[in-house]
Amino acid sequence: MTALIGHSAIVLALLAAVVGIVAPILGARGQRERYFEITFVAILGQFLFVTLAALALVYGLIATDFSIRYVAFNTTRATPIYYRITGLWGALEGSLLLWEWILIIFSGLVAWIYRDRHKELMPWVLLVFSIVSAFFLGVIAFASNPFETISPVPPDGRGLNPLLEDANMMTHPPLLYTGFVGLTVPFAFAIAALIVGKLDEAWIVTTRRWTITAWFFLTAGNLVGAWWSYHVLGWGGYWAWDPVENAAFMPWLPATAFLHSIQVQERRHMLKVWNLSLIMLAFSLTIFGTFLTRSGVLSSIHAFSSGPVGMIFLFFLGFVLLGSFGLLALRADLLKGQPELDSMVSRESAFLLNNIVLVSALFTIFLGTIFPLISEAVAGVQVSVGAPYFNSVTVPLFLFMVFLMGIGPIIAWRRASWDNLKRNFLWPAAASLVFGVALFFWKVREFWPILGFTLLAFVVATIIYDTALALRARKRIAGEGIVRGLITLTRRNQRRYGGLVVHLGVVLIILGIAASMTYSLEREATLDLKQSLNIGEYRIQFEGLKPSRQPTHQRIEGSFRVFHRGEDEGVLSPALKFFPTQQSPIGRAVHQSNYSEDIYLILSGFSDLSSNRATLKVLVRPLVVWMWIGGFVIFFGTLICICPMGKARSQED
Repeated sequence: MTALIGHSAIVLALLAAVVGIVAPILGARGQRERYFEITFVAILGQFLFVTLAALALVYGLIATDFSIRYVAFNTTRATPIYYRITGLWGALEGSLLLWEWILIIFSGLVAWIYRDRHKELMPWVLLVFSIVSAFFLGVIAFASNPFETISPVPPDGRGLNPLLEDANMMTHPPLLYTGFVGLTVPFAFAIAALIVGKLDEAWIVTTRRWTITAWFFLTAGNLVGAWWSYHVLGWGGYWAWDPVENAAFMPWLPATAFLHSIQVQERRHMLKVWNLSLIMLAFSLTIFGTFLTRSGVLSSIHAFSSGPVGMIFLFFLGFVLLGSFGLLALRADLLKGQPELDSMVSRESAFLLNNIVLVSALFTIFLGTIFPLISEAVAGVQVSVGAPYFNSVTVPLFLFMVFLMGIGPIIAWRRASWDNLKRNFLWPAAASLVFGVALFFWKVREFWPILGFTLLAFVVATIIYDTALALRARKRIAGEGIVRGLITLTRRNQRRYGGLVVHLGVVLIILGIAASMTYSLEREATLDLKQSLNIGEYRIQFEGLKPSRQPTHQRIEGSFRVFHRGEDEGVLSPALKFFPTQQSPIGRAVHQSNYSEDIYLILSGFSDLSSNRATLKVLVRPLVVWMWIGGFVIFFGTLICICPMGKARSQED
């Protein structure tokens, strides 16, 4: 019965999506209001039916209804209740249903919020949502059905991929999917603006907060994914330039470029074609990422199984690219006659350079990601493109982007004078140079690290100096102190100061990446009971092995006492987990963090329990914790940008 209800709801939602596509087209010929109401009801119907289907699948997982194939393959009777729920996105079919569920929630919110506004755009906005929704519903209904039944019904299920039995998997996929789906909102408004030929800044202003929200979820999804990789996969890293990681990261690049360049369009009415192209590209990359993940064309720990949906996604990607860029070409006449740059030394130029850097990074990552696929398809040769390629091409680009992060928000619009440059950048540049020289005489001698840390210091110095100048002005004008002045400045220009806080978060993330990539230590040794391993300022003493029985697996834990500079820091217990459905054990790494470094332990192997001998791998990762702190800072900055603060913002910038 659960399977019947779920699949019927999907088919009914698909019919509602078709109505949502047809109604705006008919409304364009007359009776616009009537057909808009039908479109609105169609979106509401999709929301209700898809929600019913999603809840049906969740119920099947919780109730262990093994007559549903998806349930039988992704949970067991021993699986804890929270992992049964996360089974909704634990495999291909359920993840597509989650995607569609989030999409139709976004569609419903947009339809509800703007039902009395943007009368000209909204029918076409909802049409775009319905087209995307119909595609996913068609895939779910006919190509990747999560409600397919199985006979005979097995007595127990197979269970989740063991690597997915982690608290972060409760948040990582939903965060990432929300970021992907959130980009549908600006994309839908952009297509609607092209259809009706209303290509002013209205669609950008309307979707600005939606885009920032989607960007935040993309950022958070990638960061939580990196955290999951760091503490679950047991290799001590957080980013491997895996193709699926790249697929999740690539939409972030044009979305970031878009958030910067729309400020130029709002202020100077420039870059209209560029902005439309960026949001089309960002949305297309979310579909491309789904194709990579689900087509089976690549091997990745993040990829779902191969199946027929890969080619379907490829065709839809082609449809999206041809349709959106074809529409852009048709409206080329309406996009002519834009203002030009007044000077290369201006904020517009800095933002444009920032865009070029981000798109260049996107191109190089895209090339490195698909090159193995092209090589195998054309020449039949399997090649791999690893971290050395990606690091060598992206590190210089991202360092230049860091430099622009310091310049862009501070430099003047239109044309910066020499006095403007001297007033805004002399002291921050001098302070960062002093910092770089101090690092050199301390112990940082390599070129790229010292350049990177100096540029990061430059960004922080420009933000502090610019804010200090503004606070001094507030004190002179209104007699406000630091706290009151900060509140006033933020309320008057949320986007500017929220953006600066986001930049501080990005600085912290890059700081953690740069330090941990450059100055990590690593050792591996086999230890008998009470033997020790020394690494850096740490001594690790082996204190024995301990078996335990968990709900879904057997676990062998090693106990290791950690001493730092002679001080006892407690016991860490990395483990190996033995699942009945897996031929090889799954590692459970553990680590201890402080503000300066992580000590990271991996149990690589062990002898029989009676002899108490274990092979331990230890890593010391400097400043990694600042990556995760940077994520929280970005969250805070995003809140400043999007939360209403009850006061009109000034036009000063």
